[in-house]
Amino acid sequence: MRAVVVEQLGAPEVLTLREIPAPEPGPGQVLIDTAYAGINFAEIKARSVGYRVTALPFVPGLEVSGLVRAVGAGVTGFRPGQQVAALLDTGGYAEAVVADAARTFAVPDGLGLRDAATLPSVLPTAYALVHQAGRLRAGETVLVQGAAGGVGTALGQVARLAGAARVYGVVSHPDKAKYALDFGYDEVFVGADFDEQVARATGGRGVDLLLDPVGGDTWRRGGASLARYGRAVSYGNAGDAAPWSAGFADLAAKALSVSAFSILGLAAADPQALRDLTETAFGLAAADGVRLPVTAEFPLEQAAEAHRLVESRSSTGKLLLRVNGD
Repeated sequence: MRAVVVEQLGAPEVLTLREIPAPEPGPGQVLIDTAYAGINFAEIKARSVGYRVTALPFVPGLEVSGLVRAVGAGVTGFRPGQQVAALLDTGGYAEAVVADAARTFAVPDGLGLRDAATLPSVLPTAYALVHQAGRLRAGETVLVQGAAGGVGTALGQVARLAGAARVYGVVSHPDKAKYALDFGYDEVFVGADFDEQVARATGGRGVDLLLDPVGGDTWRRGGASLARYGRAVSYGNAGDAAPWSAGFADLAAKALSVSAFSILGLAAADPQALRDLTETAFGLAAADGVRLPVTAEFPLEQAAEAHRLVESRSSTGKLLLRVNGD
């Protein structure tokens, strides 16, 4: 079968299309013929600096949609030909993948495989950030970094459904601000001085909840934008800055709280919690109309082009690789 293989870490050019043996499902696993594979920033970091990579060579890819080809021993609830989406540790950039049954989910009614490929990592992450990690209460205000990205477009909608009074976003370019406003945001700020813009928009009060995948100075400025008793949740370090830390004195003056969330960390530590979270989150797409727009789609052999677009910081929404999709 065809797969995109990384044999050495580096620039997008290290993504090489190869013929490799097709996998077989073991006990508790599902073999999926991949229709679409999602592109995630974690895969960029895996390819470039070895984030969560245990050995070389490897096939990137954290999420796929497709059709069940076969199931391993002990697997129930899935049948050949069934439409599914799955969250993986790796391996999604391939014509077939093996996924743990615990991380494989039936595609909700009314969604096709193209839309389903946007769901496994993005929507559960957004739901957990707003509800479990962020503990948003109706009437509170939210500030989201990366508001035009895959998770960002979901967060604006999920926060709105959760009863947020105002949802603010931050993006790097004015064109991205226009895009993000279609996904639940009341106002979108552009540039590194967003903390000053937040202060003006909130009359100096600040926001109740900060959701940040960037880190570094962006994280520090976001923390400064919190209201008294505000909460900050980190869900990434896309800026590759040194890890940020806060001591008692940094937090006590306004009684701030800091936490973190990782969908891959949850998947490894508590598969049942991941399943419960994902099934709840998928309901937002099926019943509540949450949209996860695909803004660019590439054939499998153009995975390097997809990575270049993500690294350019000019992309919006969700990017996909078309593997066996229509």
